[in-house]
Amino acid sequence: MENIAPEAHPLEPFLPANAKLLMLGSFPPQRKRWSMDFYYPNFQNDMWRIFGHIFFGDRGYFISPGGKAFDRERLVGFLTQKGIALYDTASVVRRLKENASDRFLEIVEPTDIGALLRRLPECRNVATTGGKAAETAAMTLGCEVPAVGGFSEFVLDGRKMRLWRMPSSSRAYPMSPERKAGVYSAMFGEIFG
Repeated sequence: MENIAPEAHPLEPFLPANAKLLMLGSFPPQRKRWSMDFYYPNFQNDMWRIFGHIFFGDRGYFISPGGKAFDRERLVGFLTQKGIALYDTASVVRRLKENASDRFLEIVEPTDIGALLRRLPECRNVATTGGKAAETAAMTLGCEVPAVGGFSEFVLDGRKMRLWRMPSSSRAYPMSPERKAGVYSAMFGEIFG
């Protein structure tokens, strides 16, 4: 494993000043799988379809006119207006296989989630998008790993916060997109009203 070169995170944290929610995945897929230069870039990943379904009643809302990529500008505008920040729970990883599966990611350097949250004064919620992200965030933040759809509480600098665990938006995760959207929608309802 030591002969596999570590890979640094390719994106800067997306941190709108008004963020009420910080969403954390595990780590981006290999660049060859990207349809845009932003988070959840793999066109086979359903994250932005889930967002389109929940907020606009249209799974294709964030898909570019050509239909083979997501619309980065539309996403950035929506996330900024809504107050949703994005990053990942790992800053440096080793890929043990040539795929995007969390099972084959070795975390070399976990993200300093506290440092990100200190840059988001209105944020009281962290959501992880998958099991490995939930385990890494809970370890980093010093709280219990929540059940899927649930949350654990933690305190950062006197700020009472929640760590939510959402289902993975990967199609490999055994839950229908509609059920995933229901779980995400319940969390968004709690946070944004």
